[in-house]
Amino acid sequence: MKLSEFSFDLPNELIAEYPQENRDEARLMVIHRKTGKIEHKLFKDLINYFSDGDVMITNNTKVFPARMYGNKEKTGAKIEVFLLRELNRESLLWDVLVDPARKIRIGNKLYFGDDESLVAEVIDNTTSRGRTLRFLFDGSYEEFKAKITELGETPLPKYIRREVEKEDEARYQTIYASQEGAVAAPTAGLHFSRELLKRLELKGVDFAEITLHIGLGTFRTVEVEDLTKHKMDSEQAIITQACADIVNNAKENKRRVCAVGTTSMRAIETSVSTDGMLKPFDGWTNKFIFPPYHFQIADSLITNFHTPLSTLLMMISAFCGHNLMMEAYETAIKEKYRFYSYGDAMLIL
Repeated sequence: MKLSEFSFDLPNELIAEYPQENRDEARLMVIHRKTGKIEHKLFKDLINYFSDGDVMITNNTKVFPARMYGNKEKTGAKIEVFLLRELNRESLLWDVLVDPARKIRIGNKLYFGDDESLVAEVIDNTTSRGRTLRFLFDGSYEEFKAKITELGETPLPKYIRREVEKEDEARYQTIYASQEGAVAAPTAGLHFSRELLKRLELKGVDFAEITLHIGLGTFRTVEVEDLTKHKMDSEQAIITQACADIVNNAKENKRRVCAVGTTSMRAIETSVSTDGMLKPFDGWTNKFIFPPYHFQIADSLITNFHTPLSTLLMMISAFCGHNLMMEAYETAIKEKYRFYSYGDAMLIL
């Protein structure tokens, strides 16, 4: 398939700037692949589609406050620094994006905080926007992380044009987030409330947790018409033996296996045995799923509504079937579903 087949017009007013007041009361579009039927529900109605012994695979990654603002030495110019990933813990080396990039050269120092108590030095240019920073900090690693948490802010996606607010700290995080390392939330999971999780557990639904630390590569624009030439950035993923056992047991017993979010789906499709079972994994994945693709682990998927031309939309197309997905998106726009991270959800069965 070609990039141009994933284009559609999305009205700006459908981009969600704020989350729903209650997590599980976002709207839910339910798509039945076999019949092409489309239903309109609330997210908490999800429970009606799952039974005892079914499994939901969730991504327990935790977003850290990755966006910081510093000042350049001598000129005092304000520079946005987006922490992408830690390269070396002992040396406090980080892979970062800087904006505006043209103002930053190797050797420049950046000062953070009103008291300029945190200093970083630019030691490498990795891409046009990317840099490697070495933080100059005397305290322990725990004190350093506490300082970053104090000075950083919740990294809401750029298309949310308002200021970050206090409630975003909690709302741009799943309630089961536990493993810090993501610069973006696994947004399908944002709709789960504690009450809904409890009700699903009481119904006998099992949960299997994977970890995939989402980087900005997930959102990198595809710039080639031939999708086979697009390269995904690598992201760290961990699938434990315990997780694999839960999923494989459900598969052997012909129970429903649901991936909560495209990140969960990408992680499990990275580590499949020759007989179509889930294997433990601890490493990096740059898997790019686009049509045609044969999914081997999950038979259902919960996801949000994605941007035109995005790699996420391509995965949905591969799972849902392209024509049905485009029909669903057309319906979503007509019915005024809310799009993107803080938007509504879709369940594909």
